[in-house]
Amino acid sequence: MKKRMLKSALAVGLALTAVSVGTASAVETGRSASSKNLIVLIGDGMGPAQVTAARNYLMYNKGIEHLALDSIYVGQATTYADRGEDGDTVVSGVVTDSASAGTAFATGHKTYNAAISVSNQEVARPYASVIEAAIREGKSTGLVTTARITHATPAVYASHVRSRDNENAIAAQYLESGVDVLLGGGSDYFISKADGGKRPDRTILADFEAKGYKYVKDSAGLSALPADSGKVLGLFGKSHIAYVPDRTEEIPSLAQMTQKALDILSQNENGFAVMIEGGRIDHASHANDFPTTVQETLDFDAAVQVALDFAQKDGNTSVVITADHETGGLSLSRDNIYELNMDLWDKQKHSSEFISKRLKEAKTADEVKQIVAENTWINDLSDEEAARILEGDGSSYAREGAYNAVVSKRLLVGWSGHGHSAVDVGVWAYGPIADLVKGQIDNTQIAVQSAKVIGADLEAATAKLQAQYLYPKFKVTRDGEVLYPAKDLAEALGAAVEWNDSSRTATIRAAGNTLQIGADNAAVMMNGADTGLRGNIDNGKLYLPLAAFNHATGMNMTWDSLSERIVK
Repeated sequence: MKKRMLKSALAVGLALTAVSVGTASAVETGRSASSKNLIVLIGDGMGPAQVTAARNYLMYNKGIEHLALDSIYVGQATTYADRGEDGDTVVSGVVTDSASAGTAFATGHKTYNAAISVSNQEVARPYASVIEAAIREGKSTGLVTTARITHATPAVYASHVRSRDNENAIAAQYLESGVDVLLGGGSDYFISKADGGKRPDRTILADFEAKGYKYVKDSAGLSALPADSGKVLGLFGKSHIAYVPDRTEEIPSLAQMTQKALDILSQNENGFAVMIEGGRIDHASHANDFPTTVQETLDFDAAVQVALDFAQKDGNTSVVITADHETGGLSLSRDNIYELNMDLWDKQKHSSEFISKRLKEAKTADEVKQIVAENTWINDLSDEEAARILEGDGSSYAREGAYNAVVSKRLLVGWSGHGHSAVDVGVWAYGPIADLVKGQIDNTQIAVQSAKVIGADLEAATAKLQAQYLYPKFKVTRDGEVLYPAKDLAEALGAAVEWNDSSRTATIRAAGNTLQIGADNAAVMMNGADTGLRGNIDNGKLYLPLAAFNHATGMNMTWDSLSERIVK
């Protein structure tokens, strides 16, 4: 294995210059492409310490000197987001979440935490991703992840919602997205509650099959797919795909999913664009499960090797790799001890998630000691350590978090908490894109240069989306009526708005029409006639039903309640 890794690293270091290829549409608009194919790999939560830990594990435990990543390191990227709201609190955005960071490196635009490829406005507008722009160029596209396929990072490439929590809408939007290959977890968001899933409406798997998607749900089904399968939906778990130490033979690795996606997507003569995410590095780091963090990072690096092998053989592919943020504030030392117990890093049998239910149900210190001994090398758990686990760590991870704290202390690694940190993350690249993302860059440049290198037009793709949809903040009355902020939505539609604070009345002018909204019962008059519509004033802000805006503009807009957006 060491020989193979060193040979691969040498091959990457001697990378051939990719042949310049442009699609017809790129040529027609004056754009040029230096790569036919694009592979984006995201290590979710993979900060510098996670990368170093994985490398150290290989060096000291396996005799392998480098990660596949190492030979193509080109620089580092920022991770910060826009200012936004966290409940009633306004936050700076310096510490990002996966949704805002993903929007940045998928679309080239900053936004607020939790936003999935929409702008940071009261009436948000969608931003197109490099995947959506690639579809316009006739390229095949794919999303691959070890997290739920509806999770934030894959979602930013092919869906648009104000909140990442709206995973049912994300799944439904994939159906219309045009993405050819979808591989990951999250079957719950494709299956109705009546059928055992989480969708409030209905199961949509048959809808995907009706559109030509081949549906697979285990490793054997994935392996059996021929390269000419075309469209594929692979869902390998109800939620996230199981951690590396917990997987059975029925669950594919990220490398296996990556290879199959590349086999299928590369059949398109126009090329392809694909995003591949190691999604559970983040989850293991959130839990402070260090041994599993290392294994998930290595699982991601194996997928990187598959991508690089393809790119080297193909000669016309750009590969770019980064992370959305670091998770956990991992430190590879602690307690002023100048040592790391690396010989113990692979002595945990299963992830902390795997044993969390047993830990939660434990009644005594002796039960805790037995659970820990069965899952680790620790046969001498002290009464103090057992008591600490029983008490929990005070976070939502409770006993699981306390267990991981005990293991981490024994391994001599530390964590600052269970959340994200604001450190810069690495950037690695191969092929023509490497010169475009080297040095210190903003994470938005990942999207900008990814589109540039394959000749895709992000601005044109965004303009098309913005002509179709708006994503306003809204309120729902006790009667279930949806109302929208009058001034913000009217202005987003190009109308002129006048608001009189003293009389609490409003006038909206659009398309030759005049809407007047009175203060007493917020009656909506159009050109002097009562429309029968009523607005609502809440904390000094006027809200109106969508019908009022249709009256004023002459449009026939509708409300997509699932995706919480206005369809123009």
